[in-house]
Amino acid sequence: MAGEVTDVSGNILNNYSGTLSTTIYDKSIERQTLANDGTRLNGELVKLDFTTLGEIIFRGQASVTNGQFEFDFVVPKDIGIPVGFGKVSFYAKNETLLQDKSGASVNTVKIGGINENAAEDNIGPVITLYMNDENFVSGGITNESPTLLAKMEDENGINTASGIGHDIVAILDGDETNPVVLNDYYQTEVDDYKKGVLSFPFRDLEPGLHTLTLKAWDVYNNSSVSEIQFVVFDKDQELVINNVLNYPNPFVNYTEFWFNHNSSESLDVSIQIFTVSGKLVRTLNGQTSGGLITTSSLSRDIVWDGRDDFGDKIGKGVYIYKLKVYSSYLNKKVEKIEKLVIL
Repeated sequence: MAGEVTDVSGNILNNYSGTLSTTIYDKSIERQTLANDGTRLNGELVKLDFTTLGEIIFRGQASVTNGQFEFDFVVPKDIGIPVGFGKVSFYAKNETLLQDKSGASVNTVKIGGINENAAEDNIGPVITLYMNDENFVSGGITNESPTLLAKMEDENGINTASGIGHDIVAILDGDETNPVVLNDYYQTEVDDYKKGVLSFPFRDLEPGLHTLTLKAWDVYNNSSVSEIQFVVFDKDQELVINNVLNYPNPFVNYTEFWFNHNSSESLDVSIQIFTVSGKLVRTLNGQTSGGLITTSSLSRDIVWDGRDDFGDKIGKGVYIYKLKVYSSYLNKKVEKIEKLVIL
């Protein structure tokens, strides 16, 4: 599919470059109201006929260069088979000129039919789940309203056409009676229909351990399932840190100290590094950036170059480090002890 960004007179804007968001709808659907308000006319329940947009068969992004764009995608099996006009909605952003453009094509693109010669595909999409950001490790801590991030990839693209049983669905804590349908939250990457990201905000989850399972389908109706666990912190409980580690470990030239925490305020962090005999060789101090405000509960703010307090490179071997985390907001302190190795 290709097109142009024009002015109101139809002249192409050759100086317009940016990002185009496109939503393509299947043919309109004729529906009828349920008459569940009990309104009657001449003794008959009043039912009204109306028309709605068809299911979304593609939502993606493409580059606009010198006023022109072009992109392609694979149409899902779950379209309505009869051929008819769908709707295409466009929205273009230009960060430099601060000019947004919108438009639609209603009676141009025909949708329907079956491609009998389509290439075979029997492999479901690859799904990777995170909470709040891509640094999250399954089992880590989140706030009570975390955002689910799902990165998906498939050779032919992800199905959002809502065929029977083919929705993108999240199940929280095994509650299959209340599935969360996420088709509308998925969008492809720019200029690549094979990859995309889904972002969905949860609200007011109960404190404690949660398990989330997400199932998605590609446009050939092959499915895949991915699972993630996370712990919602209790706002009233004490300061908690977990998943304490340094990476890389073992290391040669540098290592980063990582840990999850449950603080929405910044934390004072101190790391003391000892020899196995107990001699203190280096003290590192830092501060987190108020993780849960910035939608991340993972701290990786402190880096060590393997040198002592005098700037000298220390010897190879096993060392002990003590992580101290202090919250002035809660007036609480937590300590953890781990090992690291220098090669």
